[in-house]
Amino acid sequence: MNTTPTSPRDHFDRVAAAFSRKAAEYDAFGDDHLNLARLRRKVYDHVRRFARPADRILELNAGTGLDAAFFARQGYNVHAIDIAPGMLDHLAAKIEQQHLRDRLTYQALSFTELDQVAGGPFNYLFSNFGGLNCIPDLSLVTQHLPKVLAPGGKLTWVIMPPLCPWEMALLLKGKYHLATRRLRRGGVLAHVAGVRFMTYYFTPRQVMNALGPDFRLLGLEGLAVFTPPADRVDFPRRFPRLYRALVKIDDALASHAPFNHWGDFFILTAQDTRHE
Repeated sequence: MNTTPTSPRDHFDRVAAAFSRKAAEYDAFGDDHLNLARLRRKVYDHVRRFARPADRILELNAGTGLDAAFFARQGYNVHAIDIAPGMLDHLAAKIEQQHLRDRLTYQALSFTELDQVAGGPFNYLFSNFGGLNCIPDLSLVTQHLPKVLAPGGKLTWVIMPPLCPWEMALLLKGKYHLATRRLRRGGVLAHVAGVRFMTYYFTPRQVMNALGPDFRLLGLEGLAVFTPPADRVDFPRRFPRLYRALVKIDDALASHAPFNHWGDFFILTAQDTRHE
């Protein structure tokens, strides 16, 4: 049986189904997860270097709304989009539980349909933890940016690159297939909650090429370059001294080349220069 998606609609249906099934355990995965909490703080600190207090944020692939709710609590007005109904149910619950109706709205929409986003244009576009790796061509997103991003606006995207040192290290254990999966052309078949769909990996240069000449790179740093990826839940507790040492190395080097191109993810911030 061929499990590879045969059309864009089929692909996104699979992604929506997978993450809807995952929604119930998505937030719980972060409970008492020291490494994931650190990665999320790194992303937030990066965004706050560039976002202005009055910015209106559009979050792509918002999931259960963890990040959207965080920024709303910080005083930003946030509009969140996602295609997974299960994820949006949890996001809606956060709005009510955290009393965020005046700052956080949401819409069931793919990031390839930004021309249909309500309430634009926005000053800041945000996408976290590899949601944009679910498409083979980032121009499917960037073609709509002039309609949703105000001139002079900024974006921060957290994307999985082809080179992850922690995965490459699996070569030492003879796990060639897993160690080199990100390097394969044509994407990799992912398996989430019993659903298979294709994922793709991008370099910072590919992201900037997709954004086009109207965008200028403002910030770039690797995320989990020397520290383990987010799926290594127990690592900080099993090896606390080693983990603390790796954190220091990561913090010192992850924003410098070539390490800012590597990692489980990289954080890229760019600005639209149409106002210049």
